[in-house]
Amino acid sequence: MKARALAFAVAVIAMSGLTAHAHHSFTATYDERETIQIEGTLVQFMFRNPHAWVHVMAPDENGEIQRWGVEWGGAGQLSGQGVTRDSLRPGDRVIITGNPGRNPADHRVRMRSLLRPSDGFGWGFENEDFD
Repeated sequence: MKARALAFAVAVIAMSGLTAHAHHSFTATYDERETIQIEGTLVQFMFRNPHAWVHVMAPDENGEIQRWGVEWGGAGQLSGQGVTRDSLRPGDRVIITGNPGRNPADHRVRMRSLLRPSDGFGWGFENEDFD
C-alpha cells in the first residue's frame, strides 16, 4: 500500500513538473523592452488556446513585405474581452503594436494592441499611439 501511494505521489509530482515547464516565457521569445508597429493585411486568424495567432502581410524595417506571426491571448481570455472567432477576417487592414521577437528574421510579434481602421474595432489600445 505504501509503495502504491509513493508511486502515485511521484507520478503527480512528475506530471506537475512537466506542466510547469510546458508553457514558454514571453521574455525568452520577445523583447519586452521594445515596441514595434506593423500595418498590413490580415491573412489568417487562429482563434484558439493556449494562444490565438494573427498572421499579417506587412512591410519589415526595409520595406519588404513579410508574413508576420502575431501571438495574442488565448481564446478564453479574448472571449471575455469581446473578441470572437468572427472578429477578424482575411483581407482586414490592421495596425498592430507589440513586442518584437528576439530573432528579427522570424517576423514575430507579441500583440499589445490591434486596430482595424475601417470600422474602429480595436483591442488593448488604451495606452497606444497609432500613427
